[in-house]
Amino acid sequence: MNMGLFDFLKRHDEERAEFIASKKPAARFSVENVVNILGREALIGTVEGVIYPGYKVKGKGIAVIREIQRDRKRVDFAVDGDRVALILEGRTNAKKGDLLEVYQS
Repeated sequence: MNMGLFDFLKRHDEERAEFIASKKPAARFSVENVVNILGREALIGTVEGVIYPGYKVKGKGIAVIREIQRDRKRVDFAVDGDRVALILEGRTNAKKGDLLEVYQS
């Protein structure tokens, strides 16, 4: 199989994005809306547990949380009952009404 450098790097990034370190979810996220912000998937919904940027969200796909926003302001974390937007790197392919698991990275 003849694989170019770009193909190798792309494949390596995809494999790394799908790796989840913890077996037990740290939190859950109830999706109310899915939007596209500057080419990134953003999930709007409610948190059950505690989440931080860098955690991974698992839907049909796995994505890393790059930023958490509450009332259009960046926050360092989100806790039980917070209604927030998660700006993701990668795609979960989530839909309105989904309940996603969030894992520590």
